[in-house]
Amino acid sequence: MPSKVKYRTKQREILLDYLKTIPGVHITAGDVCEYFREQGSSIGQSTIYRQLEQLVDEGILNKYTIGAGSPACFEYVDRESHGDRETCFHCKCEKCGKLIHLHCHEIEELKEHLQGHHGFSLDPIRTVFYGLCGQCEKGDDRGGISHEK
Repeated sequence: MPSKVKYRTKQREILLDYLKTIPGVHITAGDVCEYFREQGSSIGQSTIYRQLEQLVDEGILNKYTIGAGSPACFEYVDRESHGDRETCFHCKCEKCGKLIHLHCHEIEELKEHLQGHHGFSLDPIRTVFYGLCGQCEKGDDRGGISHEK
């Protein structure tokens, strides 16, 4: 199978090395830019954005577009173990914007039901459930990213 990699640059390798240290973590391009700015790196913002999109095209990153006005999130996925990874669905709080990683067997059953009974294949990478997180329901709107089982 031919590689989708167009070219390898030092900046790409530095970015990839960083992403490998945070597997399974959702970050925005802005988060990546801020990280490299804090490290004193000379990688430019446009290079980061371009490389992130290239890594998505190559299947090294997953990209989640949560909604209008929200920045896309990226997640490093190890190619070798990607097929063995548990499916992760996402919930987005409509009040504080918290993104919740949801590993839930009941949703897996829903996915199987949709396929088997309705001929519809649910894409967990693009599926986001909207509602209110527990903190916002209680009146505490700190926001952020959460991992739920």
